[in-house]
Amino acid sequence: MCERTVYLLFTDTGSYLSRAINLYTKKPLNHVSIGFDEELTELYSFGRKQPNNPFIGGFVKEDIRNPFMRYSPCAIYRFQVSNEDYLSIKKHIRDIENNQNIYRYNFIGLFGVMLHIRINRKSAYFCSQFVATVLQHISSFKFQKPPYFTTPSDLRELQGIELLYEGTLDDYCGLKKNIEKHSLSIL
Repeated sequence: MCERTVYLLFTDTGSYLSRAINLYTKKPLNHVSIGFDEELTELYSFGRKQPNNPFIGGFVKEDIRNPFMRYSPCAIYRFQVSNEDYLSIKKHIRDIENNQNIYRYNFIGLFGVMLHIRINRKSAYFCSQFVATVLQHISSFKFQKPPYFTTPSDLRELQGIELLYEGTLDDYCGLKKNIEKHSLSIL
C-alpha cells in the first residue's frame, strides 16, 4: 500500500482571539491548519481572511512566511494515510476552496465548544472543526468527539500522529533552508 504524508500545523499568533481561546482552554497552540508538504507551502484552515481584521474570516490558504504567522510558536505533526485517503482529503479541501465564497468562520461555534452545546452551522467552521471534518472519514483515526466539539489539543492527541517540530515558524523555515543548503553542498 502506498502511503502519503499529511501535516498538521498548530500555532499561536498572539491575536486577541488566540489569547481568549488560550485563557479558556489553558492549552497552547490553539490554531490548526492542514497541509500536504513538509515545507508547509500548501496549508489550509479556517481563520482570518485579513490579518488586521478578526471579524472577516472563512476558508484560508495560509502563508507561514507572512508577518502575522512568521514568528509564531508552533508544533508540526505528521501522519501517514493511504493514497486513497490522501486524495479524499485533498478533494474535500478542493471542494471547499472552489466554493470558498459561501464558507464563513464559525465564531459562534467556539461558544458551543465552551458551553458544550451543538452549534453546527451550515458552511461555517472554526479551524479544528474544519480539520476534524476533513479527517473524520479516514479509517486510521478514531475521533472521541464530533467535529463541532473538537479542539486543536484533541487533534494533537490523535493516535498515529508524530511530532516533527516544535519551536517558531521562522526557526522551522530557517532550519529547512539550512538542511537543503547542507544537502546541496554534499552533492
